[in-house]
Amino acid sequence: MKVYVLRSEKDGRYYVGMSSDIEKRLIALNSGRTKSTKGYRPWVLLHLEEYPDRDSARKREKYLKSGYGKQWLKLKYSDVHKKQKN
Repeated sequence: MKVYVLRSEKDGRYYVGMSSDIEKRLIALNSGRTKSTKGYRPWVLLHLEEYPDRDSARKREKYLKSGYGKQWLKLKYSDVHKKQKN
């Protein structure tokens, strides 16, 4: 199972999720079939981690969606934020 972080090229927001087929998931999100993310397309893969089972992946996904996880992502990808603002 993979935990992924996508970044909207439209406004820079992050989308955190998990999937066994990240390519298929990214196509689905970018095609506009997912109502909640449709307005922020296109999405690009920013971060990817692989886990041996669903439980470990779910724990990591929950962490990345938490305040600490969001802060970690912003620090890790601060260069991406700088490029977007320019």
